[in-house]
Amino acid sequence: MLIDTALAVMWVGLTCYALFAGADFGAGVWDLLAGGAARGARQRRVIEHAIGPIWEANHVWLIFVIVMLWACFSPLFAAVMSTLYVPLTLAALGIIARGAAFAFRKASTELWQQRLFGACFAVSSLVTPFFLGAVAGGVASGRVPAGLAEGNVLTSWLNPTSMLGGVLAVLTCAHLAAVYLCADAARESDAELARGFARRAVVTGVASGAVALAGTAVLHADAPELFHGLTHRALPLVVLSAVSGVTGLGLLITRHYLAARAAAALAVAAILWSWGAAQYPAMLVGSLTVGQAASQPAVLSACLISLACGAVLLIPSLWLLYGTFQRADTPKPGHQSVR
Repeated sequence: MLIDTALAVMWVGLTCYALFAGADFGAGVWDLLAGGAARGARQRRVIEHAIGPIWEANHVWLIFVIVMLWACFSPLFAAVMSTLYVPLTLAALGIIARGAAFAFRKASTELWQQRLFGACFAVSSLVTPFFLGAVAGGVASGRVPAGLAEGNVLTSWLNPTSMLGGVLAVLTCAHLAAVYLCADAARESDAELARGFARRAVVTGVASGAVALAGTAVLHADAPELFHGLTHRALPLVVLSAVSGVTGLGLLITRHYLAARAAAALAVAAILWSWGAAQYPAMLVGSLTVGQAASQPAVLSACLISLACGAVLLIPSLWLLYGTFQRADTPKPGHQSVR
């Protein structure tokens, strides 16, 4: 019971990171594709105001997942970190470069500086989710064996399943950001920009579905155990994700932007949980189960109790932070969150 509770709590943190920080990464992708300084000014203004207040806070979820992994499932932590250190290091550098560039662009006064830091921010927003998706693909395809540095440091993430995971991560982040930004633009009474983000959301949503559908052939050949789990035990969650995604596209077309946010979030959350359900009870396919990876009951209990105490402060604080920048009467137009 303790083991499954700790695993579920960690997966909730991973889901929150995907939904919140994923949207921030996706906003950077749209910043990259916004166009020149003049043509893309409106889009970049909405993007900056949307992610500005909370982009740092969203990485709390990543820190939470890493700490839970280290404390509660240390053999898994050791295997993943020692085998997949190349994409993990690149993802960490991307997060750092993205944050620094975002801050420096806001403080820059010269156009060439804004362009330089803007390009760094946007490119980092594109490559970081790709590397994180590649890490997920390496774990899901069984290329990370138990033990320290037992896996190949290159083929563990340079493989078909990892490439599929990276592409899907980028498309999903872009889709989430576009969906979230629709309501932000509408709140600023910019209906034209809202429709533009809605079109981008529909395109990326369709592209994500097409890649996921085509990816079943990749999983069948490259990750058969994951494919079997997704088409059997986790099939209801896969269906839920597909239905939610299609519903979200319909809501975007009919301009029900707030409802579309919920549908898009549910679609992403369902596919993440379908991965967990498909792989359970294996933590590392073929070499490590949940029971083998879990820490002693005393450690799990201490972690869960500490987490409950911290949540009393963290959850209301995050709720207040997100809610403050969602209010329609925010003093400065555009200072809303993409949440």
